Amino acid sequence: MKNFILIFGIIAILSSCKTETKPTETGTVQSTKVIDYPEALDKIFANHGSLDLWKKMRTMSYEIVKENGNEKQTIDLYNRREVIEASNFKSGYDGTEYWVEADTTYKGNAKFYTNLIFYFYAMPFVLADEGITYTKSDAISFEGKDYPGYRISYSDGVGISPQDEYFIHYDAETYEMAWLGYTVTYYSGAPSKKISWIRYNDWKEFSGLKLPNSLTWFKSEDGELTEPRNTRNFANVIVSEKESDDSIFAKTANAKIVE
Repeated sequence: MKNFILIFGIIAILSSCKTETKPTETGTVQSTKVIDYPEALDKIFANHGSLDLWKKMRTMSYEIVKENGNEKQTIDLYNRREVIEASNFKSGYDGTEYWVEADTTYKGNAKFYTNLIFYFYAMPFVLADEGITYTKSDAISFEGKDYPGYRISYSDGVGISPQDEYFIHYDAETYEMAWLGYTVTYYSGAPSKKISWIRYNDWKEFSGLKLPNSLTWFKSEDGELTEPRNTRNFANVIVSEKESDDSIFAKTANAKIVE
């Protein structure tokens, strides 16, 4: 989904079996399908607290720090229902419908925005979702250091933008996630070669999981990462094994359905 061209070499994926989950447009994520992750991705999951621990978690919430008031997002990790509460709008996905209640200053697209920040924030664990193909990609370089990585693509019908691509890059010594590249295809519906980049270098532990304390978007020019563009900071992070109450995600009385 969500600027340079990488040449990809397809590799055979040989590693231990896992049970995976991946959101679809209907919000269903639980699956008994067994897949094999690349060995490096297994090590990245382990570095960040383990995939087994991630799968025990039922609810996540965090606040995005903003000058005009923090924006709170709460996600049901089993089916990716979400509610977003901000100063000028409240939106959500109840497992069936996308909805939004907003004032006249709101200019967003509630359907596109649902799970968007969550998907960036919950890296690398969301890359264990169902319907993913892993392809080794060329390493990227920053400040004299190379970061190997994988291209992530999705099967047809997975999510609302199956043409999205992600590129995870990691520290080859520690297997800590370091960069995420992504393309945006929601509006065009067609594959894109424009890659945006996020640096992951500010981690904090929550309930045994290593998650971002902040995310920094980077500029790139002629295939090279250059300088920070903007940073989003997070606060009041909660990751819990407790199941979310259905009422949290229910459409509010004055909300409009987003098609």
